[in-house]
Amino acid sequence: MKWRSSIAIAVTILIVIGFNGLPVSAADPSPQYELGDFTIPAATAEEPKRNSVSVPLALDYLEKGTQAWNGQKKCVTCHTNGIYMTIRPALSDTFGKPTESVRQFFVETLDRLEGLELKKLLQATQPAQVIYTAAGLAEWDKHVTKQLSPETERALTLMFSIQRESGTWGTLDCWPPYESDAFHEATMAAMAVAAAPGWLAKIADTAVATRVAQLMQYLRTEIPPHDYGRVLLLWASSRIPDLIDQERKSELLELIFKHQRDDGGWSIRTFADPDAWGNGNRAARLNAEPELGNPPSDGHQTGLAIVVLREAGVEAKDPRIQKAVAWLKSNQRASGRWWTKSLNTDSWHYITYSGTAFPVLALSLCDAIPVETVTSLTDPRSLPRQ
Repeated sequence: MKWRSSIAIAVTILIVIGFNGLPVSAADPSPQYELGDFTIPAATAEEPKRNSVSVPLALDYLEKGTQAWNGQKKCVTCHTNGIYMTIRPALSDTFGKPTESVRQFFVETLDRLEGLELKKLLQATQPAQVIYTAAGLAEWDKHVTKQLSPETERALTLMFSIQRESGTWGTLDCWPPYESDAFHEATMAAMAVAAAPGWLAKIADTAVATRVAQLMQYLRTEIPPHDYGRVLLLWASSRIPDLIDQERKSELLELIFKHQRDDGGWSIRTFADPDAWGNGNRAARLNAEPELGNPPSDGHQTGLAIVVLREAGVEAKDPRIQKAVAWLKSNQRASGRWWTKSLNTDSWHYITYSGTAFPVLALSLCDAIPVETVTSLTDPRSLPRQ
C-alpha cells in the first residue's frame, strides 16, 4: 500500500490508497471486504467523486463484494449477497448473467437451512436468510433461466413453513434498514413470490396458497412502521398488481416525490424518524448526527427511489426522474461505489453495497447507462472462489 497526505483548509487527512484508488481513513483502515488476493478498502465520505459514471467499476465492486462475503462470512445476508441475487439478475440482458457460483452458494445455504430444526429457523437472522435465499433464487429464475427451478420451489416452501400466523416473519428488530422490522421481511417475501416463474399457479389449491393469502392480507392491512416501509410496499405492489388499489399507489408515489431533495437525490434518513428504525436502538446515534436536520442525498435511497418509481410506471423522461439520474451521474465515487452512510455503525457502511446496486439498476431502467465497452468488466471467472 502507498500512503499519501491530503490537506484540506484546516484538516490534514491521512489516507491509504487501495482498491481502484479509493482513499481510506487512517483512523479506520479495516477493509470493507477482503478475500484471497484482493481487498476492498473501507467506504468513506471523503472518497473523491468521479467525473463520469463507470458501470464496469460498479459491477466489479458488486462481484468482488459478494464473492468476499460468501468466502469469508459464509452466510446469506440482506445487505450484500442478498442484494446481489435480488438485483444483479435483472441486469443480465445488458451485462450478461450473474456469477454462477453465487447461485450455487445460495443453493448450499438452502440445503443448510432445510437441515435446521424449526426452533433454530425462527431465531435471530434465520428468517431473513430464508426470505432472501428464496428471493434471490426466484430472481435468478425470472431473469437468467426464465423458468422455475426445483431449488426455488424448495426455498419458497421453506419460507412459508416459518411464516407467522399474522402473515409476516420474525426479525431481530435491528440493523436498519434490512433486518429491522417485520414489514420489510413481508415485502421481500411478496417479491420472491412474484418473481418465481409460474409458482403461484402451481400452489393455487394448496395449504401454501392460504399462507400466501395471509401475506397479502398483512401487507394490505398492516400500517408500515415508516415511509421507508411505504416505499417497499409500492415496490411490491408493482410486482403484484392487485396488492393495493390505485388510490393507495398514487398516495405512495406522491410520498416518494415529497422526500426528493433539492439536488435531485433522496436521503434514507428522511424516510424514518431515528426511533422508528427497529425497536429504536439506533435512535441515540442517529439523533446525534450533525446533519440530522438536513441529511445529504445518498446512493441507496436515490437508486431505490428511482427503481421503485420506474417500476410503478413513472416515465424516465419525467423531470424529477431526470434530476435524480443527474444526481447519480455526478455522485459516483472513485471506487465505483455510491456513498451511503450506515444507519448502524461507522465501521463498515455495508449499505454502500445496496447503495451501488440500486443506482446501477436505476440507470439501466432509465436508459442512462453510459456508452462503454462491456468487455472492460472484470471477467467473473477470474474472481476468487470460496
